[in-house]
Amino acid sequence: MKFTRITIEPDKMGGMPCIRGLRIPVATVVGMVANGMTEKDILKAYPDLEPEDIREALFYAAEAVKERQIPLVSA
Repeated sequence: MKFTRITIEPDKMGGMPCIRGLRIPVATVVGMVANGMTEKDILKAYPDLEPEDIREALFYAAEAVKERQIPLVSA
């Protein structure tokens, strides 16, 4: 899948994946969903976002975790 709404720019947000060149990291959007925020709540908190941005952020996160293993138990 090609991500048309996710951008990575070294001079913005330390090169973190963001939504459409905005200073809204994918991780922020995914975290909001994980914390139980609705799409409506997220769009209210970040008026520059569009519903498709949220969906693509989730797809991006799903693809990112396919690439490596993340420990499930901490020491």
